[in-house]
Amino acid sequence: MAEEPASPSPSSQAPPPSSSSVAPLGSSVIPIVNKLQDIFAQLGSQSTIELPQVAVVGSQSSGKSSVLEALVGRDFLPRGNDICTRRPLVLQLLQTKRKPDGTEEEWGEFLHVPGKRFFDFSEIRREIQNETAKEAGDNKGVSDKQIRLKIFSPNVLDITLVDLPGITKVPVGDQPSDIEARIRTMIMSYIKKPSCLILAVTAANSDLANSDALQIAGNADPDGKVIF
Repeated sequence: MAEEPASPSPSSQAPPPSSSSVAPLGSSVIPIVNKLQDIFAQLGSQSTIELPQVAVVGSQSSGKSSVLEALVGRDFLPRGNDICTRRPLVLQLLQTKRKPDGTEEEWGEFLHVPGKRFFDFSEIRREIQNETAKEAGDNKGVSDKQIRLKIFSPNVLDITLVDLPGITKVPVGDQPSDIEARIRTMIMSYIKKPSCLILAVTAANSDLANSDALQIAGNADPDGKVIF
């Protein structure tokens, strides 16, 4: 009678993959969902796949841009005394690996300029300004059409941030008389989603009791907890 093959000993079996060699689920899922969101944005479709994202809200000149730039570690957003964020900026941060020699490479890519890498972050700022002017004009107009920007860097976490126009009360330039209501409606369309984390920014010299950012955040999420 032929002998049955002996079962492999425990020592000869392949060891299970260690937790350090298995990539976190989010690191593989997030890029795929980001690509699908980009496709929906290009098609103008209302359909989308929601991932948790952080929406930055606040009054005009409250310091929203400084907060975002601190998270990225780079200066790349338009600045000025008047309204600067005039279109929603969807900012996808994607963590990359450092080179074997320890050097870092950081760049940005816009959805409306496929295939082009922006290594100069001052050029990213100019592109945001130029693309804003194409849709919202040169005289303080506001549009709800998104600008989508990816930033690749070893110094960031995989996260999606949305920079929204600052709440303003007095129309200037080409802004309509109901500019405050329009901006509030635009902001609410983002922050009312259950998957959205609201980052309410208030200037340090302002009274929190009169904070427009905290007020609109409370309207969108009346049962939420405020974290300072």
